[in-house]
Amino acid sequence: MTHEELRKKALKKKGMQAAFDELETEFSLLRRMLFARKRAGLSQAEVANRMGTKAPAIARLERSLGSGIHSPSVQTLRKYAKAVNCRLDIKLVAAK
Repeated sequence: MTHEELRKKALKKKGMQAAFDELETEFSLLRRMLFARKRAGLSQAEVANRMGTKAPAIARLERSLGSGIHSPSVQTLRKYAKAVNCRLDIKLVAAK
């Protein structure tokens, strides 16, 4: 079974689509962070060094966004953005 097939099957379960939708902001941010790190050609250890921390802290940061367990501070996100040669841009968007 592919990842996409598993995802579709899981989302058919009662309440799963709502739970998934609730985490979309975190998933979107994580995708953008990983893309930016890859585009910059940096490992987690290199990002950590630029941020003045250790690689496990970056692994926890990236993992936490995928799980929705922890929300990093704006300051941490700003440091991460700077480390991967980006700037942090936070927006409020009107609800549909």
